[in-house]
Formats: sequence, C-alpha cells, structure tokens
Amino acid sequence: MADTKELARHRRERTWMWVQLLPVMTVLVVLFGGALVLGVAQSLGFAPWFGVNTFPDFSYFAALWGDVFFWKSLGLTLYYAIVATLVSLFFGILLALAMVRTFPSKTLYKYLYKLPLMIPYTVGIALAVIMLGNGGMLSRLMAFTGFIDDPSQFPQILKTHMGWGIIAVYVWKQTPFVALTIYAVLLGVGRETEEAAAILGANKRQIFFQVTLPQILPGIISSTLIIFAFNIGAFEAPFILGGGFPDTLPVVAWRYFNDADYTLQLQGMATVVSIALVAGVILYSYLALYRRYERRIGRN
Repeated sequence: MADTKELARHRRERTWMWVQLLPVMTVLVVLFGGALVLGVAQSLGFAPWFGVNTFPDFSYFAALWGDVFFWKSLGLTLYYAIVATLVSLFFGILLALAMVRTFPSKTLYKYLYKLPLMIPYTVGIALAVIMLGNGGMLSRLMAFTGFIDDPSQFPQILKTHMGWGIIAVYVWKQTPFVALTIYAVLLGVGRETEEAAAILGANKRQIFFQVTLPQILPGIISSTLIIFAFNIGAFEAPFILGGGFPDTLPVVAWRYFNDADYTLQLQGMATVVSIALVAGVILYSYLALYRRYERRIGRN
C-alpha cells in the first residue's frame, strides 16, 4: 500500500513538472521547430508570398551544390571553424590546467581571464581591426621600434583568405569558455588520482594522457560541440575580416537574402539548410565516435 502511494505521488510530481515546462516547450517547438520546418520548405521551393510554389523542388540545392564556388566557400567555412576550435581547445586546456594549481595573484587572474566572455563578438572584431590592421596599433608600434620602416610593411593579417584575424577573434572569445568548462570538471574530479599516479611513478606526460585527459574529456567534448557549431554558422567576423569572394557560406547566404531579386532568398535558404546539414553530420559523427570510445572503456 505504501509503495502504491509513493508511486502515485511520484507520478503526480512528474506530471506537475511537465505541466510547468509546457509553456516553455510550446514556445520552443513553435518558434524554433516552426522556423526549421518553414526554412526547409522554402529551400524546396515553397514561398507563395513571393509567387513561388514549386514544392518539392530540389533545383535550388542542385544549382548550389553544382557550383564550384559553393565547395570553395564550404572549404573556407570548415577551415575557419576547425582551426579556431582546435586552437581554442589547446589554449583552453592549458589555461584550465594552470587554474587548478596555486600561483601568485590567482584570485585576480580567475576574474581577468573571463573578461572576453562578457565582451560581444562585434567588439572583438573592432579590436582586431584596431590592433591587427596595416594601420593599426601593432603595425605602428613595430614601425616606432624599428622592426619595419613603415606601418604599410606590416604583414597582411586581415582581409585575407588565410583568416588569421577571424581565427584570432574566435580564439580570443572562446578560449575562456573552454577553460571555464574544463576547469569546472577538474574541480569536480579533484587531484587525488593525479597524485596517486605520481606516487606510483608516472611521469607528467603519462599522468596527463592516462589520468587527466580521460577525466576532462566530457568537458572537452561539450565545449567542442558548442564552439564548432557557432564557428561554422558565424557571420560577422568572416563578413568584416574575411578576404572577400569566395566568402564563407553564412556570408553567401546573407548576400542571397539581400539581393534585389527576392526570389534568390530561396537559394539563400538552401545555403542555410546546407550549413545545418554539414554541421549536423560533422557533430553527429564526432559525438558518435566519443560514445564509441566511452563504451570501449566501459563508461556509459
């Protein structure tokens, strides 16, 4: 009898929880789910407000994927996203590992390294233009100190397809996020296992790869998923700091949406859906590999 009452109480609590979540879930489903369905429908030729209704029509994807510049734009998009993600992970892991150790002014530094998280990307882009441009502060400082004769001799960092300015902005913004995520994991697991491995004779390399890395891997995976998804769909930095044609796919989509021929918005929506498909395949494959690794080591 007591078990029946407990089960009924548990069901009431669970039902009440879902009732409380219903308004939020409804908004999410209607706004995001509806926008997703409408976007896919537009990319397949459904836009009666433009006088176009050829649904289902795959010609927009055929025209997009059949263009060689689409693949060049996709390559640039993936290049910026992957390189920035890897560099942010590298510096974020180093920063998190340093934060769990004791050093002078650690309390102050714990607040300073989080400052980029509070600054918008657009401000970071403006700082990149001010600091890294050929007439920027860094070029003038090098000319003043005699490393170069004139600021115009400063190496071209911005407005190139190498994307050093774009990557610098992403890394500047995302390294603290990665560090904060992994630092939280490190605080949760403690340093007892590392100290035990050291007592048993393991060197620093063995401790990191065999003890520390498996423990912080969930934080690495979660932060990677978030920053890569942002990087592959980011628009502002490639638009302002990029090298121009061919542009990244988000910039290509923006140009379609702002073309005088409003029917090209369907081509732009096909570009957006293509970005989502590419990102979804990459992130799903990445997560599947991680799940396989977890099963292999016996961690569910």
